[in-house]
Amino acid sequence: MLALLYPGQGTQSAGFLHRLPPHPVVATTIEEASDALSLDVGALDSSDALKSSVAVQISLVVAGVAIHRRLADAGIEAQWHAGLSVGAYAAAVGCGSVAFADALRMVKMRAELMERAYPSGYGLSAIEGLTEAQVEALIEAAIDTAAQAAGSRVYVANVNAPRQIVVAGADAALEEFNERASAAGAHRAKRLAVSVPSHCELLNAASDALRDYAATISFRAPQQGYVGNRRARALHRGEDIREDLATNMRYTVRWFDALTTIVERGATVLVEAPPGQVLTDIARAAYPDVAALAAASFAGDRFVEVVARRVGERARQ
Repeated sequence: MLALLYPGQGTQSAGFLHRLPPHPVVATTIEEASDALSLDVGALDSSDALKSSVAVQISLVVAGVAIHRRLADAGIEAQWHAGLSVGAYAAAVGCGSVAFADALRMVKMRAELMERAYPSGYGLSAIEGLTEAQVEALIEAAIDTAAQAAGSRVYVANVNAPRQIVVAGADAALEEFNERASAAGAHRAKRLAVSVPSHCELLNAASDALRDYAATISFRAPQQGYVGNRRARALHRGEDIREDLATNMRYTVRWFDALTTIVERGATVLVEAPPGQVLTDIARAAYPDVAALAAASFAGDRFVEVVARRVGERARQ
């Protein structure tokens, strides 16, 4: 059983759309996105363009949908779809719950709302080597021992793995927290290439605005499995997927729980859409018996052949 995993912001790299498989389905996907948004999507992956969350989030969704369509064109259909943060939009398109053009317009508004709320001075840090409980304890200790001025605290944004936690907040607060996390035993505490404080209460107002916009978009029951971000469970109704997408910017992303749900539901092959392999590495470490592949690690179109072979092998086991 195949599951497609779609990464979130922070995994982008300059030129990643141009490294997608050279196939007509991929080219058509980029053209369709450009038409839907009335802009040149192919230009959004330059180093300058990727300084904008709007360009990053749109590009990630386009890459995810392009990989899903390339596999489908080869007769390889995924039974499960899940995306981390903005990757959930590609997952919603892949499972058949929302039209590609509608998802793109919603993503564009999402990113614009986030940038408008926090145009500078905020972001995310990845903390490796500490559990969620340890990170929460460090946050609470800071609240208890110091007067918390506006913008001086951090929030748990993502639980990507048992000891890979992402926190959100203002730049100064993140730098201070990185130092305290390192002193507490974190193997790594590093800022991510994200310029907004995703997945915390700082984005409540932006989430409310996006929810109002999402109410105008048609969603339907998914044709394949979709696992949400907030509660990490399978969602079977279009309105529930709409709510998951519209509100995931304000709630902690339970990615590791979502991954566990997918594996427990029977997925034996996991394929991560470009541009990186963060989700693949997490899956390999946690579930070594499951085949996890990153499409970006294969040159050109070769990943299609490898995925087909792995799916066939697992089906015969």
